[in-house]
Amino acid sequence: MAGIDPTVPSPAHTATPLPGIPAAAPAPGAQIQDRLAGWVSDLTTLHELTERLARTRTLDEALRELLRAGAALVGARRGMAVLEPADGHGPTTTIGLGLAHADLGTIETVPRGATSYGRLLDGLPGVPPPDRPPASDPAPDPAAPAVGASPAAVPGPLAAPDLATPDLAAPGPAAPGPGASVPAVPDLLAPGPAAPDLAAPDLLGDERLDPRHREVAARLGFAASYALPLDAEDTGRLGAAVWLYDEPAEPDARRRHLVGLYGRYASEHLARLLELERGRAEIATITEELLPTRMPRVPGVRLAARHVPGARGGGDWYDALPLPEGALGLAVGSVSGSGPSALAAMGRLRASLRAYAVMEGEDPVAVLSDLELLLRLTEPARSATALFAFAEPVRRKIVLAGAGHAPPLVVGDRRTEYVETSLSAPLGMLSCWEAPSVDLVVEPGETVLLYTDGLLRRIGGPVDRAFARLHAAAAGVPRADRADPGAVADHVLRLVLAGASPDGPDGGSAGGRSGRRGQDGDEDVVMLAARFD
Repeated sequence: MAGIDPTVPSPAHTATPLPGIPAAAPAPGAQIQDRLAGWVSDLTTLHELTERLARTRTLDEALRELLRAGAALVGARRGMAVLEPADGHGPTTTIGLGLAHADLGTIETVPRGATSYGRLLDGLPGVPPPDRPPASDPAPDPAAPAVGASPAAVPGPLAAPDLATPDLAAPGPAAPGPGASVPAVPDLLAPGPAAPDLAAPDLLGDERLDPRHREVAARLGFAASYALPLDAEDTGRLGAAVWLYDEPAEPDARRRHLVGLYGRYASEHLARLLELERGRAEIATITEELLPTRMPRVPGVRLAARHVPGARGGGDWYDALPLPEGALGLAVGSVSGSGPSALAAMGRLRASLRAYAVMEGEDPVAVLSDLELLLRLTEPARSATALFAFAEPVRRKIVLAGAGHAPPLVVGDRRTEYVETSLSAPLGMLSCWEAPSVDLVVEPGETVLLYTDGLLRRIGGPVDRAFARLHAAAAGVPRADRADPGAVADHVLRLVLAGASPDGPDGGSAGGRSGRRGQDGDEDVVMLAARFD
């Protein structure tokens, strides 16, 4: 090319080394810096993944996050997690990542003992691939301490480095020369004892596998798998997770160690969530047993009840009992506090109110006055709200009184409005409770909704906005659903709890009780619907 003399030698700093002359030695400490950089990167990754896992609140959320994080650590795209506590008390579930429900069902058709996750759950030993050492035995690290070294000299998986400040005045070690070796740096994330994981690097080519296993792998398009047990220190085996590769592959020793560390933390987190889930289930069972098992049949009125338990378990309740001469007593209430003690107090108050309603149900004020006296004598440190209505379905007349309770809502073709009740304090708040009752006459086809304060707290925001949202939901009930009190209650709850419980309540037949447990809400919700013919 014109203007360039090819005979001009290259600059000295770009010239190739002459033969026979050794290359420049690497900068002192380069190996140390590289290993520390890798160690910091791995710790940062584990920290971010465990932070995301710690924010999960349910078992399903935690299992999904475990699958996503594990897939990133082992380099897989799909996977499944099986929760099956070894104590047999449940709950049991299977969660998939990149697998549809039909795919999970297809995998479950493989004999349990032939799958890696099934062998882990059943405590069966794994079989290493043929003609190769077990993948769970990593190659020895030349920088690792020799066998038989003192345990104190062996760094743990997440042991912090020695950050002692050196004496700057003391003479440091001489820099290594060109031919000197750099001192070995212990890998702070070096693999410890091998985890009882199972790797199948070539499912389609391993003749020892069950034929059904290879058939399912070919049908679903995965060629390798890596399974990890989920073991907690106190509860033992909780389940297993397995990740699927599209091509023959298996994670190396570093990836296995990282996912093993993450799996141990995830197992402890799952154990805590499992304990919470079992506690919630027990509280929900006790609550359901304390509430009415069915609604009474009274001519002229149809009833339906819905109960959406909160995460902590509360003392919200409802009741409907037939009274003499075709009358009907309707009640809803809420006891302060949560947990088993609140449930016990709720059961006592509900049973007492039934007795008072039979004796003097025509006077709701007297019923609540007796209930307030009982509360002050038996539960002096507890308060409660309650609403009791004495209904005569044939006359479509209702007399009701409330103690610190939200007003009922009347839903009909011509009106949707709140009942104007008198303001009063909750039971147990004053030395003597008494408030005037309110008379209400409903039109044929109208539905009266009684609910607890937990519904307003679940809606959130200012109280007036919560009331407005509840009113709008009731006014928007489709005309075809207004003949069914259960459909009315389901529609209202589905709309107002859309933010707190995305799945909404389950549907159910009128006169029954049903509801999906709201995982995202701490407050109990009770709704009692009475449609007058």
